[in-house]
Amino acid sequence: MAMNILFLPFRRTNAVSMSAAIKQYISTKYDQHPDMFKIDLEAIDTLRTSAVNSLEAHVSGVQKLTLYAAQLVWIGGKFPIDVRTPSGQESSQVQIGVDFTWYPALGFNTQRPESQNNLRYELANVLYNLASLYTQLAVSLNRSTSDGLKSACNYFCQAAGVISYLKETVIPELRTMPPEDMDTVTLESLQQLLLAQAQECFWSKAVKDGLKDGLIAKLAAKVSDFYDQAAEYGTMSDIISTEWIHHMTAKHHHFAAAAQYRASRDCLDKQKYGEEVARLRDSLVCVNEALKESRWINKIVLGDLNGLKARVNEDLKRAEKDNDVIYLMSVPPKSELKSLDRAGMATPRVPQEVSDPYSALGDKGAFGQPLFARLVPYAVHVAVSIYDERKERLVNNTIIDELEALTTKLRDLLQSLNLPASLQALEKPLGLPPSLTTHAEEIRQQDGLHKLQRAMHEIRKLKANDEAMYQEGVGLLKIEAADDDKARSKHGTARWTRQPSRQAAEKLYAQVNEIDGYLKSAASSDELVRNKFKDCESVIQVLSSSKMDLDASVPSSKRATLTPAVEKAADNLRSALNDVSHLERRRKRIMQEMREKVKNDDINSAILAETARFEREYPMQKIEPAMFENLFEDRLEQYEQDRRVVSEEKESQPQLVVRIQEANAAFVTARRGDSSTKEREQALQRLENAYFKYKEIVSNLNNGRKFYNDLATIVTRFTDECRDFAYHRRVEAGQMETRSDLSTALSNLSLNLQDQKERQSLRSHYAPQQQPPPHSNAAITAPTPTRAPQPEPGIWNPTQGIKFGGAPPQQVSSNVHHPTYPNASARGGQWDVSRGVQFG
Repeated sequence: MAMNILFLPFRRTNAVSMSAAIKQYISTKYDQHPDMFKIDLEAIDTLRTSAVNSLEAHVSGVQKLTLYAAQLVWIGGKFPIDVRTPSGQESSQVQIGVDFTWYPALGFNTQRPESQNNLRYELANVLYNLASLYTQLAVSLNRSTSDGLKSACNYFCQAAGVISYLKETVIPELRTMPPEDMDTVTLESLQQLLLAQAQECFWSKAVKDGLKDGLIAKLAAKVSDFYDQAAEYGTMSDIISTEWIHHMTAKHHHFAAAAQYRASRDCLDKQKYGEEVARLRDSLVCVNEALKESRWINKIVLGDLNGLKARVNEDLKRAEKDNDVIYLMSVPPKSELKSLDRAGMATPRVPQEVSDPYSALGDKGAFGQPLFARLVPYAVHVAVSIYDERKERLVNNTIIDELEALTTKLRDLLQSLNLPASLQALEKPLGLPPSLTTHAEEIRQQDGLHKLQRAMHEIRKLKANDEAMYQEGVGLLKIEAADDDKARSKHGTARWTRQPSRQAAEKLYAQVNEIDGYLKSAASSDELVRNKFKDCESVIQVLSSSKMDLDASVPSSKRATLTPAVEKAADNLRSALNDVSHLERRRKRIMQEMREKVKNDDINSAILAETARFEREYPMQKIEPAMFENLFEDRLEQYEQDRRVVSEEKESQPQLVVRIQEANAAFVTARRGDSSTKEREQALQRLENAYFKYKEIVSNLNNGRKFYNDLATIVTRFTDECRDFAYHRRVEAGQMETRSDLSTALSNLSLNLQDQKERQSLRSHYAPQQQPPPHSNAAITAPTPTRAPQPEPGIWNPTQGIKFGGAPPQQVSSNVHHPTYPNASARGGQWDVSRGVQFG
């Protein structure tokens, strides 16, 4: 139906099941079970169906579209929005697996759909349809009344606001190429068009309400400006049709003429008769410019122009006559006319449900509770993992490892000084020292020797599993690469155009070397641990034996007579060693407290609170782990006090070392020449060293077990990616094989056809020329009549074939019922046996 304003057509889509894809994604990517969101999954499909089917100009469609758009914005923070990358290429996140298909509404390709696996692409299309609905609501109103014009103006302003929001907020965040009818210049042209039509409605209302001509002129001038901008951007767009551009151009000149016409009436009221004539003349020029578009504009717009032209002509004749006869005022040229002021009443108004969808969601929101509210965004899981890893690395590397390193230095010092065995042998010449008895009991309770053997056996099994999984992934890559090379050799690089395996899976091949390096480094560490165990295995076995066997392994010595000097030196050394024991217990307690502190440091609630803030303040921004960096830094500040404790330990230990060295030197000096306890000292020191070596090996094995468990996760993911890559490449190769075979078959068919054409050409060159078929479009040349040569009687002519009967016919007839030969019966070509065979 022809009308003097335009509306945006709806974009169409195909039905898709979002719930199935989201359910599958939750089950594979999240720690939560998808059944927790059964109601939400059903609701999202219902919302989409209701929204995409709102293709009528009814006000109920506004809520359906805005509700679905608000939920899309909300769940955009719950699910990743990046598009998928080719197989073998790592992406930041994989999409939820829904291909949203939409058909363009404008341009020349409205029947060619475009699909994207992107929630923001879906949001862009829904908002576009919301703008379309607003325009169609405006068109459907009765604009012959003031209320109808007011409502239409409001709808056009809201449509312009949605287009503006789409252009400035949604499309820049799309992260892919926008649809062809949503590029910047197209959306800008549409926005200016909608503002022009909103301003036009306001102008019509002002005319209907009988406002002053001066104000109406300002309103009309602004209408003209909007249409001018719309036409200018429309010419830069590949989508805006020429029909619309002609419409906007005609409207631009139309309202420029209307503005000058109303300004002339204002001049008449103000007795500016010369300026009145000038403005009427300019109005007529503008009308004529608009009428140049008459071939392309509809009848209603053309009728409006002709009506305005008639009115301007009538007023111009009257004004020129009055001025020439009565007022005699000079008529200024157009260049001296003051430009008309503008009164812009149309502005883009973005509905709050679109600009701030979170305000409409929730307990007090018009749209109710947001969907998947209990679903923790994927980035939150990643952020928690990052913080936990960073927290453990900070505590282990800068606190626990540092304290253990300081303690190890003390133990190495004591071992080098043969302490505490030298002092224990002197103080207790018979039996075992209490500390050694405690150490032996600890190893016996833990079944120390068998514990180490079991741990090493478990680690060998973990290592074998990791290596087998790794080799499986490497084997898949090798097989795929061999198949690819074989196919490339078979079909040639011209037909086998896909990337070679190493280029297509560059990161997977990089992981091959990376994991191989891990395994080699781990093998070296395992060998060191095994050597440690071999060196002290026999002594650990002694410590694991019964108390009687342990006592028997340590020789007794005679009780030595302690001189005052030796006793004093022994007391000083014992005091220093007691300080070392106190220091070790304090550090052990600190490390245990740090492990508990790390275990209880749960950042989940803080990250969820920060996530909620991001979703409120940046609704269209995807939640990324990097957004929590400030929170991480603030949270890790709580460990600064513990790190200062480590620094204090580092500063105090050298003093204790000097004290031990001086006390031991004095002790050795006081006992110079006394070798009665030497054998016992060596036995006690060997057992003491074996205990600490046992503790070291236990720590090494725990680290090795953790390493291989962590590596199992890496190689499992690596093998799964290799398997997926090989599968996709195999499918792709099958498709390429099919296309290549089809191409070869078509090529052979083409060669066969060419060969047949050549043969036909040769036949036609040597064979008699035939007439074209009855249905041929070629012109048929009329044949030239020729007389058939008369055969000689009694001589057979090969061109006549074999004929049965009497003498040659005297006349030829095509009627089979006509006797061909003399005295022949009416049966024509039937052979009469009684007449024999005759030639000629």
